[in-house]
Amino acid sequence: MAAPPNCRTQKMTKYRTINSIPFNRPGHIVYLLIFLTGASCSIRDLTSVPGDGANLVKFVNPLIGTQSSPELSAGNTYPAVAVPWGMNFWTPQTGSGTSRSIYRYDARTIQGFRCTHQPGPDQGDYGAFNLMPMTGELIIDGDKRASQFNHANEISMPHYYSIRLDRYNIKAEMAPTTRGAIMRFIYPETDAAYVVFDALPGGSRIRVVPQQRRIIGFTQNNTGGVPKNFNCYFVLEFDKDFLSYAVWNNDSLLTLIRDVRGDHAGVAIRFSTERNEAVTVKIATSFISVPQAILNFQRELERNTFDQAKIRANQAWNEELNRIQVEGGTVDQQIVFYSALYRMLLFPRIFYEYDETGKMKHFSPYNGAVHDGYMYADIGLWENFRTLFPFHTLMYPEMSASFMQWLVNAYKEGGWLPVWPSPGYRRLKTGTHAASLFADAYLKGVRNFDVEMAYQAMKKDAFVIPPRYAPGRDGLKAYNDLGYVPFPDFGEATSKTMEYAYNDFCIMQMARSLGQADDFSFFRDKARNYRNVFDSTTNFMRGRRADGSWHRPFDPIEWGGPYHEGNAWHHNWTAFHDVDGLIALMGGRERFVDKLDSVFLLPPEFKVGSYGRVIHEMTEMVLGDMGQYAHSNQVVHHLPYLYSYAGEPWKTQKWVRDIMNKFYTASPDGYCGDEDNGQMSAWFVFSALGFYPANPGHPSYVLGAPLFKKAILNLENGKKFVIEAQDNSSDNRYVERVDLNGRRISRNWIGHNEIRDGGALNFGMDNKPNRRRGTGDEDLPYSLSRERDNKLSLY
Repeated sequence: MAAPPNCRTQKMTKYRTINSIPFNRPGHIVYLLIFLTGASCSIRDLTSVPGDGANLVKFVNPLIGTQSSPELSAGNTYPAVAVPWGMNFWTPQTGSGTSRSIYRYDARTIQGFRCTHQPGPDQGDYGAFNLMPMTGELIIDGDKRASQFNHANEISMPHYYSIRLDRYNIKAEMAPTTRGAIMRFIYPETDAAYVVFDALPGGSRIRVVPQQRRIIGFTQNNTGGVPKNFNCYFVLEFDKDFLSYAVWNNDSLLTLIRDVRGDHAGVAIRFSTERNEAVTVKIATSFISVPQAILNFQRELERNTFDQAKIRANQAWNEELNRIQVEGGTVDQQIVFYSALYRMLLFPRIFYEYDETGKMKHFSPYNGAVHDGYMYADIGLWENFRTLFPFHTLMYPEMSASFMQWLVNAYKEGGWLPVWPSPGYRRLKTGTHAASLFADAYLKGVRNFDVEMAYQAMKKDAFVIPPRYAPGRDGLKAYNDLGYVPFPDFGEATSKTMEYAYNDFCIMQMARSLGQADDFSFFRDKARNYRNVFDSTTNFMRGRRADGSWHRPFDPIEWGGPYHEGNAWHHNWTAFHDVDGLIALMGGRERFVDKLDSVFLLPPEFKVGSYGRVIHEMTEMVLGDMGQYAHSNQVVHHLPYLYSYAGEPWKTQKWVRDIMNKFYTASPDGYCGDEDNGQMSAWFVFSALGFYPANPGHPSYVLGAPLFKKAILNLENGKKFVIEAQDNSSDNRYVERVDLNGRRISRNWIGHNEIRDGGALNFGMDNKPNRRRGTGDEDLPYSLSRERDNKLSLY
């Protein structure tokens, strides 16, 4: 069986690169074969077609993206066992307790089963701990106690994971709840059956309560983004009496002691077991206190068996996956689609709990106190403002409102809007994209949050220089004085300029909606600041010095410097809100399209630039073999849709289908870069449906071409939006015609309300481009420069 190509199966020899790349990795054909035969995944009965109430969980493979390394990312994911948006994820841990690569598909041993809150390797984990069942001699060292395993004995599903630990002849299973989990370990006959609870390095306190068969305590296994008084509290309850127990700290094993506190503490519980006897442990956590963890235990676990937890989690996933039902396409494409949807429904994670009266509470990672109301965590706004949050606004407007209130709460508690909450402030990436989230949600009808406070917070980012600990805008004074962020005074200055201009557009949109005339005019002008870093002599966005001159030397394939995780070819297009303005800067539609074509057709060369070394994104661009297009990083995700702004939508259709086919596969190396908390997946899901939020902050989507013959969106308001393309096939990738509710349309966009109100979107597909459709001025998607005047009432 031939595996579809992705960015990891290409031959390095066909590229001429400026910097050498010291490795290559074999293709994923073997993994795809294993997956499709069901040996290491959750797929069963693949011949069925999704429909009302279908068991869509069987199309989800959580192992996609786990074949990663620091040098080459295939997603940097781990098989998260969770309920949608769960407060904890549970996963097998193949690396050491301090490794940021929690699970790697090519690993050969498992050290434990981990409670994790890690959104990605770059951020690290917090509040983590693990459990490891074993037999024979007690070993507390993670590396030494690890057991071999075989993927043939591995079952990985969103709601369930099981594996046989070959070293100990133990079957281990996990099933999740929102704030806890149940683990079941099936032992051989022995009087030396253990469960080792490892609180991992960083500081913890553990107490054994043998009369209640419990372990309680907290861990401070944190890598950043938390106040000093931050803890993850836990309570574990076993269904079997302890034969004995021993606590430990670092290398010291202590018997007859029930309480231990130290840098790296744990406890080993010993049992006597019959052959195939199951020992079950129920686990609940809290970020507030041990009593709150016990309360969470009573609500979610006390009257819940392992099988009940598994069934309920399965039901929760099927309920959400059935929000979108697709028909047609290949089995692989359906696996990729629903696996992507699973990834999208993991983040941001719930960070709130309910007290004894049922009132919503949360520990604030922003000021270290307990407050009322919503709190979420662990997602990058730079990555996910583009597609994931617009997806939730479309499909989950009520939850989207809670996300917006979370951001407001973070602002109230910490004084600043977060940019990469994990779980609190982390100064990562560029831009202040909470503005995008607020504007996109509000303009699409989400209103159930503190809009006035949100608006004031957006403006604070635009006017107030942040203190050292806070996010906000780097280089803000220079940006407001000069109209751009100067380089080399500030790193990644050109990227910041372009993103601040887009953020100012989002504030402009909110000002327009709220009737703030002065703010509207002010931010409308600032939204055009991206033009101040455009050099017409090179036709690129460039680093510009404070005196107005261009930074030299300049090479558009050189990474870093004035650009964030990319080069000039990638950051030339970040005026989401004013593509028509970009077109004018570049000399008109023909030259603009030529420039877009060049992105895909140039050699995939690079210079390491200010990075000083090859980073995995550079390698992934080369392996992708699409010129300078680097789908492994989000900055170019909207780029294929820009053809539709220039009247050539058939090129959008071509490249979007090529990207879906090439960079997304149903295998452990199925992504061509970091999955990043749902953004890489959300790009696929939107593109497969046939429309894309190229400009969040405006209530419209750019049309592409659907991947499936039919898709049904079951909207939260009870209506259905049906997308059909019955002539769709691998050859018929071009759009011949589009009918919306039975009426022929030539435009390259669709309004948010047209989807929200329900209806039918029908694509007529062909194997050759229709070069006449979507070419008129009235067919083009929204751009700021195409607004007719400056009136506040204009929309």
